[in-house]
Amino acid sequence: MEKKHIGWIGTGVMGLNMAMRLLDAGYALTVYNRTASKAQPLVKKGARLAVSPAEVAETADIVFTMVGYPKDVNEVYFGSNGIFSTARTGQLLVDMTTTEPSLAIKIAEKAGAIGAAALDAPVSGGDIGAQKGTLSIMVGGEESAFREALPYLQVMGKNITLEGKSGAGQHTKMANQIVIAGTMGGVCEALLYGRKAGLDLTRLVDTIKAGAAGCWTLDNLAPRIIAGNYNPGFYVDHFVKDMGIALDEAKRMKLSLPTLALVNQLYVAMQGHGRGKMGTQALVLALDDLNGSGLFGLKEQK
Repeated sequence: MEKKHIGWIGTGVMGLNMAMRLLDAGYALTVYNRTASKAQPLVKKGARLAVSPAEVAETADIVFTMVGYPKDVNEVYFGSNGIFSTARTGQLLVDMTTTEPSLAIKIAEKAGAIGAAALDAPVSGGDIGAQKGTLSIMVGGEESAFREALPYLQVMGKNITLEGKSGAGQHTKMANQIVIAGTMGGVCEALLYGRKAGLDLTRLVDTIKAGAAGCWTLDNLAPRIIAGNYNPGFYVDHFVKDMGIALDEAKRMKLSLPTLALVNQLYVAMQGHGRGKMGTQALVLALDDLNGSGLFGLKEQK
């Protein structure tokens, strides 16, 4: 297969590792990040640094985006120096940001109008999955575009599924985040309970993850909580953004999701305490505060 030139926009916690995997696989990359210094690890390994999303789109055959919020996605695609100012017929645009399904549809419609194609392809698996190339990737869009993107997505992920038309990838990611919200709450409450009861938390996690309680959060984030490590694999701020989108979509569909709403409020309270840049596993601190127990603390913050 011909190795096309790839454009990559967004080199945060997730995007940097995902782009690095493509670079290590031998693809030529042009990269852009609003804070240019965050793209330097890629530049040092041979990527070319662009000064705008428009420059990335001007040179690349396929453009991947992995930014923070819907407003960032909108600016990257539709801004005066955005992708659509230089995008062309035959190009493939893949937004891997978790964002609004309606925005994914808007991007796909604009791409189609100029003879390009667009996919929404949000991911799950955290910083560990991004580093190891084991992400779950949920894709919305046309099958022909999906087939074109698949070899590149396979460098970054292991479970890659075309969920339906444009927006379906984002809807699937919302379902994913609803599960994670409930699971994270359960894991943090279990650890709080276990510590109060005087249990060895490592032994506790090893025991219960082998049974029906087993889940990704127990495997990957519970050990960080036990170590007092609340550094981000996924930011609290970004999770609040995701839960807000899910709650808005639920409201639009006239669905009540009380568990999601409760967990969202706990995370919003964390933002109020200045913890928005911590990892999502820091939810245990909010529960600790709620109980006034002082059972967990900050031991390894950077």
